[in-house]
Amino acid sequence: MSSSAEPTATFKNFSALVIACLVIVYLVWGSTYLAIALVLETMPPLLQTSARFLAAGVVLIAFLAIRGTLVIPSLRQLFNCTLVGGSMLGLGVGGIAIAEQTISSGLASVGIATVPIWAVIFSGLFARQWPNNWEWLGLCLGFAGVILLNMQSGFGATGWGALIIVMAALFWSLGSVASKLLSLPAGPSAYAFEMLMGGLAIGIIGLAVNESFTVFPSMRSLGAWLFLVVGGSLFAYSAYMYLLQTVRTSVATSYAFITPVVAILLGVYFLEETLDAYSFGAMVCVIAGVLCIFRGREEG
Repeated sequence: MSSSAEPTATFKNFSALVIACLVIVYLVWGSTYLAIALVLETMPPLLQTSARFLAAGVVLIAFLAIRGTLVIPSLRQLFNCTLVGGSMLGLGVGGIAIAEQTISSGLASVGIATVPIWAVIFSGLFARQWPNNWEWLGLCLGFAGVILLNMQSGFGATGWGALIIVMAALFWSLGSVASKLLSLPAGPSAYAFEMLMGGLAIGIIGLAVNESFTVFPSMRSLGAWLFLVVGGSLFAYSAYMYLLQTVRTSVATSYAFITPVVAILLGVYFLEETLDAYSFGAMVCVIAGVLCIFRGREEG
């Protein structure tokens, strides 16, 4: 059962598991934008997203069943899993894949960096949990970093791609907040059924718009897709959902300020992109923003 009350643990009291989950989300999701770009070389956006979460959901359900810890959801909980999974994974991650057909992976990560902004707005509207002064400062610094990254040369965004990535961030944030308010199965079972139902939802949409695999996926695309299933879905998504139930929304969604930095650094290393003054200034802003959010958590 999810609760509208924000967790009260402070940064000083963060367990090793919480810290490990933060590191996983920061680093793994920072690299998924590059992986999605590689997958899209030979796979359609919605169907590959659907297959990714269906595979991850089935694997996690099987793992929990073998361990004897699987919680079968009620019909209401299954519907709630569909709402959360459809919003976060279907419209959120599916939107990222669609957007990356016309914008760079770097700009996609910049657009998703608006997640904490939307999350605190939804938390305030639906749960009356507004950020404190330190958290507002952190959000402002993070948004300043987003602006600096957006000013970096070489992104080449199209209007539709930029709009879709902003909408993807909105739906991801909406699903994140909903997961804290709706009745869901206990523990990892919720994450498993969210991935399963979200994968089904986005697959139906993909088939409805006549998506298909026109060529056999390349080994590079298959390798990147497997990384998204194991790293991006099974590990990082489960870690993120655990954080949503354990720490404040502002802390859980602070990954959105770090992932653009990781995405830029990966581009520099693997694609030989240059790190200009805008990118460096953005990294300073986002790191300072995350530190302010953690400081605000200590006083929350």
